Amino acid sequence: MKRRNAWVILVLVLVLVAAACGGTDDSTDTTEAEATTTTAAPEESTTTTTRAPDPGFEGAVLDAGGCDYGGSINTLTALDEFTVEFNLCAPNPAFLAQIAFSVFGIQPEEHLEATGGSPLDNPVGTGPYALDQWVRGDSVLLTRNDAYYGAKPAHSTAVIRWATESAGRLVEVQSGNADGFSFPAPEDYPTIEGDANLTLLPKPEPNIFYMGFTNIFPPYDDVKVRQAISLAMDRQRIIDTFYPPGSETASHFTPCSVENGCQGESWWEQDVEAAKALLAEAGFADGFDTTIYYRDVTRGYLPTPGNVAADIQAQLKETLNINAEVVVLESAEFIQQCSTAGQCDGIHLLGWTGDYPHVTNFLDFHFSADNPQFGEPHPEIYEPLAEAATLASASEAAPLYEQANNAIKELVPMVPVAHAGAAFVSASNVTGANAPPWGHVQLNLWDNATDTLVFVQNNEPISLYCSDETDGESLRVCGQIVEALYSYEVTGEVRPQLATECVPNDALDMWTCSLRQGVTFHDGSTFDANDVVASYTAGLDAASPLHTGNTGTFEYYDYLWGLINAPEG
Repeated sequence: MKRRNAWVILVLVLVLVAAACGGTDDSTDTTEAEATTTTAAPEESTTTTTRAPDPGFEGAVLDAGGCDYGGSINTLTALDEFTVEFNLCAPNPAFLAQIAFSVFGIQPEEHLEATGGSPLDNPVGTGPYALDQWVRGDSVLLTRNDAYYGAKPAHSTAVIRWATESAGRLVEVQSGNADGFSFPAPEDYPTIEGDANLTLLPKPEPNIFYMGFTNIFPPYDDVKVRQAISLAMDRQRIIDTFYPPGSETASHFTPCSVENGCQGESWWEQDVEAAKALLAEAGFADGFDTTIYYRDVTRGYLPTPGNVAADIQAQLKETLNINAEVVVLESAEFIQQCSTAGQCDGIHLLGWTGDYPHVTNFLDFHFSADNPQFGEPHPEIYEPLAEAATLASASEAAPLYEQANNAIKELVPMVPVAHAGAAFVSASNVTGANAPPWGHVQLNLWDNATDTLVFVQNNEPISLYCSDETDGESLRVCGQIVEALYSYEVTGEVRPQLATECVPNDALDMWTCSLRQGVTFHDGSTFDANDVVASYTAGLDAASPLHTGNTGTFEYYDYLWGLINAPEG
């Protein structure tokens, strides 16, 4: 493998200059934190910060004031310096898998207060790397955390860069300027497999690519229109043309590798004549005009978004005489408009990569009563899902997931297209390279026998406060810096991280977590139970002064736990 060119030398110079100028942004934030006192929550908040009876520790409490608000956390209590207790509103068999998701990473209470709950470009964590510098439009520079309690990186500097095209990412590794990259395009597989200097890393991540409709906008308020489009699509053609080996046409929204994901009937096969008949019944025998929205960001579930959008456009014209204009939105705008706000009036092309290994991660987020993405929610879908989510036994929950999946098939809030095969790529001289099915790539295990590791991903992060982000590029960078109570092994199993264990009661509605002792944040402060309560309060309590973030949506906190003191409407 060739030596790195002058670009890497420039990176090292930037690191040295930053150090010479007084350290990273973290050092400034620590100084601010030392001069900052806790701001009291607004009077209208039902959340109270109280003190535990232990005279040796002033423990915080996040108190929802009961469960009438509709969420799933009643109280979160710092029982002592290294113990937190989650008192839930219902049994939650997926609790450990959920808290392992890196969105629920823990930052220092003081840092959250000093940044007003908005550490968008200066996160402070406990992970194997600390943030050195975010060079906007170019790269994120990370430095090794020498105080890390786990597997320390062999290199002192990790650099995360981005390139939207797979060919550009591939060239970076081929030329020796990078050590690995995410999600090669299908057309690049033969090149990679034929190059002895490259290693293809299969990434068996459960995912789904789908065509979404928002039913508050005509003509998608008519189920017959949605059914017609579903029946008209040759989904296998899309797989055969644009997807890498290992991909398959989706029989259900959730991949079958996730337990209970494929309960119920398989999706409709293509039937163009039936599709035309349905569209005629809906009053659109001659077709109609619409829009296909997408973002030009490569994902494992959508490796060539522009090509797929063009093929869907062509299929709709060929089969149903639907004239679809293809509109490309900037990534953050697309997520906000089409997913978070449910304001895209045409067909939106989106997907999902599993965050934690439970069927609730796929179905509950997308089809809950509170998600506006597909318009008015359907009780035929969300009611059995809500009941199933409280059952510890997968076999007992199976009939409910069958009911929900059959309702999804009948009501067609979206068309499931593909479960994509996915991979990362590393230089062949790298040891420890990984592409986990769950969670983020663990760059601290990659060793290229030099002092700088470079990884190229698909796009720039939106922000580095991932409690309020959903995009993979942000989460991948955050995951190197900030840790949650649990995490995932490279092989996908759930494991303790900042907690040494979380133990449930018999009813699975109370979980007591013992925290890892002797852990320090990158700013030198000591990790304890109050940091856990503060981090969850920032995400959960809409009335807290820490509930600021980037968009203020805190989408994952909302869909997994439910926001406390959420504004009406």
